[in-house]
Amino acid sequence: QLQLVASGGGLVQAGDSLRLSCVASGRAPTSLFGRGWFRQAPGKEREFVAALRWRDGMTSYADSLKGRFTISRDNAKNTVYLQINNLKPEDTAVYRCAALTGTTTSNPNHYSYWGQGTQVTVSS
Repeated sequence: QLQLVASGGGLVQAGDSLRLSCVASGRAPTSLFGRGWFRQAPGKEREFVAALRWRDGMTSYADSLKGRFTISRDNAKNTVYLQINNLKPEDTAVYRCAALTGTTTSNPNHYSYWGQGTQVTVSS
């Protein structure tokens, strides 16, 4: 019903900024789906980063990541963005976007649709 394509990752230096994008497409109206960003570093569990409720734009963030991460959307483009400022080496991970119907949550098991991920590598 819904396809997600993430992009925008890359190799950057500590202190740089990146904006990741996640474009949604499919038969179902994309406005039905909340969106989330997760990341997974090598050897670590998948970690919630941020979420956005599509119908009203309400956002939520992992407590440990507040301040440097901003999730936003472009309704016309069916796209969700993740702005990451002041990147740190510990931000190195594969970042994946996800979508779900209903209320957004930090639990990845609640998300039914996943993009392929985009690699972010931060050098010190």
